[in-house]
Amino acid sequence: MSLDPESSNEQGVAPLEKRAPFSGGTLYLVATPIGNLEDISFRALRLLREADLLFCEDTRHTGRLLKAFDIRRSTLSLHKFNEKSRESRVLSELGNGGVVGLVSDAGSPGISDPGSRLAAAVWDGGFRVEAIPGACAMVTALSVSGLNCDEFFFAGFLAVKSGRRARQLERASLLDSAVVFYESPHRIPKLLVELEQWFPNRRVAVCRELTKKFEEVTRGEMALVVETLKGRKARGEFVVVVGPVEKVKKVGKSSSDLTF
Repeated sequence: MSLDPESSNEQGVAPLEKRAPFSGGTLYLVATPIGNLEDISFRALRLLREADLLFCEDTRHTGRLLKAFDIRRSTLSLHKFNEKSRESRVLSELGNGGVVGLVSDAGSPGISDPGSRLAAAVWDGGFRVEAIPGACAMVTALSVSGLNCDEFFFAGFLAVKSGRRARQLERASLLDSAVVFYESPHRIPKLLVELEQWFPNRRVAVCRELTKKFEEVTRGEMALVVETLKGRKARGEFVVVVGPVEKVKKVGKSSSDLTF
């Protein structure tokens, strides 16, 4: 596709400067880069410039993103501690026909980030919610994992408390599908030990710093990957993809005799 805003392409896509304006009375959930700033979309940048109100998980973090693209505007914070209290301000703006945007620090709002509660309130208030899609760490990890991800379960961040955490791991281990976890660097050693316990016969891909300069994917049999990463100093954010249960035909057995 031509990037020249003066031209249209063969699919009939309108020139950038002639795109339809954003719809009033709509909350836009805007995906932002998870590392590489070049992953942001034209539409996301336009919304960041044009929204009547722009809410963000961390005003300082989003401020750096806006500065990188020479966007000068005010922002308001919306995070897990004030999401409920921000609802009235958002609904009031939407009721006046305004365009409201929401971004998280990275990736797509509402996916292990603030946004889902607000989206529900906006729908319940009779207004529209639209997504401006883009980067998502979960999808990026699934893509590069090299594992069968035709079906997958997104577990996100596990609970900190041991009892609930064990129940979450047990429930996930009963699934035949791939399972995706998010984890912080200081908890990744613990998670890897737990995964070896609950998913001993699965393959795994441990993804670190996706789309960034020091991106790293360590993949293979669970025990081997855990042993390889043992003792390494963990840096950056992690996405761990546990592969699905593999059906293996036993040598010398009938085709109906499968192990899982």
